[in-house]
Amino acid sequence: MFMFSSRQIHRSGRIAGFLFLVLLAAVSAHSQERADCRAFHSALLRSSVRYCVYLPASYSVADAKTRKYPVLYLLHGLGGNEQSIALDGEWTSLQDLRRDHTVGEFLVVAPDGSDTFYVNSRDGKTPYSDFFFREFIPFVEHTYRVRTERAAHGITGFSMGGYGALRMAFAHPELFGSVSAHSGALMRAPPQGVSAGASSGNLAAELLANVFGNPIDRKFWDLNSPFVLARKNAAGLLRMKIYFDCGTEDAYGFYRGASELHETLDSLKIPHEFHLYPGRHSVSYLLAHRDASFEFHWHEFNLAK
Repeated sequence: MFMFSSRQIHRSGRIAGFLFLVLLAAVSAHSQERADCRAFHSALLRSSVRYCVYLPASYSVADAKTRKYPVLYLLHGLGGNEQSIALDGEWTSLQDLRRDHTVGEFLVVAPDGSDTFYVNSRDGKTPYSDFFFREFIPFVEHTYRVRTERAAHGITGFSMGGYGALRMAFAHPELFGSVSAHSGALMRAPPQGVSAGASSGNLAAELLANVFGNPIDRKFWDLNSPFVLARKNAAGLLRMKIYFDCGTEDAYGFYRGASELHETLDSLKIPHEFHLYPGRHSVSYLLAHRDASFEFHWHEFNLAK
């Protein structure tokens, strides 16, 4: 149902951190782009949330100290974290696009979403969505030089993060000018047998149950569903640029959910860009198509000038 592998689930934080430092050293040798990685203490979550802000080369240049930038919030998939954009190669792809003058400069903000699906959990113990909108976005806008108008805000994600990006954007079309998703964990209805699996050692079922209730609360599921939110906020989505794609060999069948979302948006006459490509649910699929969404968001940011 969503991407997580034994490599990701059991990846040591120490190893990941070491690899990240090595990558940062390699990047700094070739450009002035940098990652500002810190922890933000959330009163709502009652814990600290790690995040990285990936800054373009001009951000630290003295002559540009008053310049403000568009911002792209990037949500990782299940098993990832705030460093995934660098560890998986997405940041390298973005730097290549900038080097080739295909896209310009904007900030990429990647928070750690753990296994929250970027929603408020059904039991109320992990109000991640409230944290994101009420604490994290205001913190980013206060701490970093980002433009605050809707058209200069984008959100994107992969797998669990693709679901999160579409859910957040469709729930708050007044905040985002563009949204994109790759291999989004899109399911119109909860998968069958999840509540039974949640008590039988099924990891995927346990993860869903931790967020959406055990057994899954269908009303709560629909409250967070991009399908339902698209109908609820159709008027607002007419002003938003929407892009999503999925692999036709996606082992979790998310191509079906993506196709159904495409049909839903079509029925509501909401413009969007949708693609099914050959490929599996994998980082290699993401990297094959990530450039398209970076270009998609830059096009909208550039128009917003």
